[in-house]
Amino acid sequence: MQMSGIPFGTTDWETIERTEHAGETGTATWRTQRFGEIRVRMVEYSAGYLADHWCEKGHILLCLDGELLTELADGRTFLLTPGMSYQVADGAEPHRSSTKTGARLFIVD
Repeated sequence: MQMSGIPFGTTDWETIERTEHAGETGTATWRTQRFGEIRVRMVEYSAGYLADHWCEKGHILLCLDGELLTELADGRTFLLTPGMSYQVADGAEPHRSSTKTGARLFIVD
């Protein structure tokens, strides 16, 4: 990842507009900032959320609150709790997320 043309700045995530994204069940609420080609998001999944697709986008994801279960297309699963992260490259391994309890994440992609 090449990061250029981004001056120093701070983000108060509470001031960023929310957008709602329906899952197969539950909803995801995104607050999104763009810095050139880089998307940075604060994402909240409702309890009972299940993604409605297999994602092939690369991410660096940090779990801030709750629990997030990430399933890979090959059947492996990974449970993230606060303070845990994962990283995956574009097109590397299709994945989808779910949560029984809800989760809050910080994502860079």
